[in-house]
Amino acid sequence: MQLNTFKRSLLGTSTAAMFGLMLSACGGSDTLAPPSFKAIELNIAHINDHHSNLDATGAFQLKLDGIDTQVDIGGFARQTALFKSLASTPNLLKLHAGDAITGSLYYTFFKGAADAQMMNTICFDAFTLGNHEFDDGDAVTASFLDELAKGTCATPTPTLSANVLPQLGTPLAPSSGKIYLKPYTVKTIDGVPVGIIGLATGAKTSNSSRPLATTQFLDEATATQKAIDELKAKGIRHIVLLSHFGFDNDKALAAKLTDLDVIIDGDSHTLLGDFSAQGLSSGGSYPTLVNNKDGATVCIGQAWEYTKAFGLMNVKFNTTGAVSQCGGQASLVLGDNFKRQVVGTDGKTTWQAMADADKATLIGKLAQQSAVKVVTPDTNATQVLASFSDKVVQAKAQLIGTSAVDLCLVRVPGDTTDNRSGGIAACATANTLARGSDISQVVADAFLYQAKRSDFALQNGGGVRVSVAAGALSMNTAFTVLPFTNVIVELDISGTQVVAALEDAVSNVVDNGNTGPYPYAAGLRWDVDMSKAKGQRLSNVQVRSKTSGTWSAIEPAKTYILATNDFIAAGQDGYTTLGQIYKAGKYVNTYLLYTQSFVDYVKAKGSISRPARSDYSNQKVITKAGVALALD
Repeated sequence: MQLNTFKRSLLGTSTAAMFGLMLSACGGSDTLAPPSFKAIELNIAHINDHHSNLDATGAFQLKLDGIDTQVDIGGFARQTALFKSLASTPNLLKLHAGDAITGSLYYTFFKGAADAQMMNTICFDAFTLGNHEFDDGDAVTASFLDELAKGTCATPTPTLSANVLPQLGTPLAPSSGKIYLKPYTVKTIDGVPVGIIGLATGAKTSNSSRPLATTQFLDEATATQKAIDELKAKGIRHIVLLSHFGFDNDKALAAKLTDLDVIIDGDSHTLLGDFSAQGLSSGGSYPTLVNNKDGATVCIGQAWEYTKAFGLMNVKFNTTGAVSQCGGQASLVLGDNFKRQVVGTDGKTTWQAMADADKATLIGKLAQQSAVKVVTPDTNATQVLASFSDKVVQAKAQLIGTSAVDLCLVRVPGDTTDNRSGGIAACATANTLARGSDISQVVADAFLYQAKRSDFALQNGGGVRVSVAAGALSMNTAFTVLPFTNVIVELDISGTQVVAALEDAVSNVVDNGNTGPYPYAAGLRWDVDMSKAKGQRLSNVQVRSKTSGTWSAIEPAKTYILATNDFIAAGQDGYTTLGQIYKAGKYVNTYLLYTQSFVDYVKAKGSISRPARSDYSNQKVITKAGVALALD
């Protein structure tokens, strides 16, 4: 795709000064000519948000060659194979845009060691911190980075964050002087220095994870521009921002910054590119092109989530130092164990492996499509992972029950940019329905079941991580759905405070663009109108009696008992009202691990399903754009 070429003002450089002297000596004009740079081409291979998903996701449903097909997708060893396949690619950068850890049993058992060793099978040129790197505090972050530094890479992967400022004497800034974080690094590409700046999402990390109170998260735009200016002062004119700030946030950020060329993005789990032929929707084109504050082109790329996609961007710079052309592709990373639906003699439809000849034909067709890559896992990376897998496999194998139906994950009802269907066909449009998240409702039900004293239970949508397919449920299902180390607490809360807490959460979604805080509850329901101002969005808030099962309006002055995870109880994710109650000591810690509570609930029920529609927390929903969502 050919772009307009933009000039950069680089007055004061030695090149410009010498050129000006030459003009004066010749009696020419005093006007300085624009400085000239070597035209270069940059290739950027990147992933983001793998969240300890080191194994492939099995039975993922796509349309391949126009037919519904199940296939393994992702797997870190396949990513390693793809990165290694680019070994002879000139001018290559290998980047990871954050949220490497938390999200599977590999993190539960190994706290980032497995992730670090797998990352070192690729040897990234840079890694930036995501918010989930802080889920268990700065000390665990530092331990993960220590493991990352132990690898056999010729140069250890630098961790970049221009806006994270740990206090001296804390784990990420020890008194010994060990440097964990740098604002940027510089790589020489075809003889030209290229600056790579790291960026973390500030407010989200402070509110949604557990960094030390002394660890500062500076304003994203201010910190990034400062780093750009420092690089400019060193004569560096090609700038890549490695950002864990989210796709929409980064589009807006680009317009505030001068001299920025490329953003490799993470956090929002956005699939970019055209995947309509595979039956998937996307959040925009790959790359997405926007303008920086100078009016020059900025190329943005992101590669979805959980090792399921691989991004490869090509950027050409002209002799003024500006982006002249930007292209590339994010590709789905697939195995070759294809299954398709077959109707048996009994009339029942089952998924069966394709015949070898049919599989070979399909692989040949897929080889002609840039949107998918069929990849054999790297042998060395597979061996590295095997050293961690025995304990994980044993735990994953333990069955805890079944799900009678597909339970879809939705962060925010009506959010069409954040579909987390997980390849489950029945969940493809769940985000367009008023009821929102099925699995988040079931999690809330589990909390209420376990917290016997409570009148109702609350769970933030971002704390639930995946959709659940109908069928057998294992320990792996539970720890993938709820991968964090939270416990259930019970808060004494008035009806007025309940409504205020819900308003806090919805405000953080609508006004701040964070999808994770959106509330789901058991024993509590409401209507929400996100097009209204804060304080007016929640209405018809009702409580279900634990004895009679009847619903009635919440009583403002009555004191209720709310069960929730200790994360939002402490005021994280924007739940300010809950935080005030928590800090006042008006709570009881049940010490029930929230994941284990879900496991125990499934075991007790034997089989779980969607609640009755009348028991969903979301009854009527109007989006920020004023659209009333379908009720079924």
